[in-house]
Amino acid sequence: MDTTTLAEVTGNVATIGYGLAAVGPGIGLGVLIGKTIEGMARQPEVSGQLRATMFIGVAFVEVLALLGLVTGFIFA
Repeated sequence: MDTTTLAEVTGNVATIGYGLAAVGPGIGLGVLIGKTIEGMARQPEVSGQLRATMFIGVAFVEVLALLGLVTGFIFA
């Protein structure tokens, strides 16, 4: 066995899991907000309704990120 250590992995695997769990909601938020802005640009008269629906969608997407964080703490 070689005595030279190039890299050492320390820490908890849950941190890697949360990093992966944050990717999905990050992509989801980007798509959600981008499509809402696109819809507002196409039909400005419904921007209020689109904004309200977007905030509800943002809440649901953020719950996914929080679930990933809590799951990391529970199973670690």
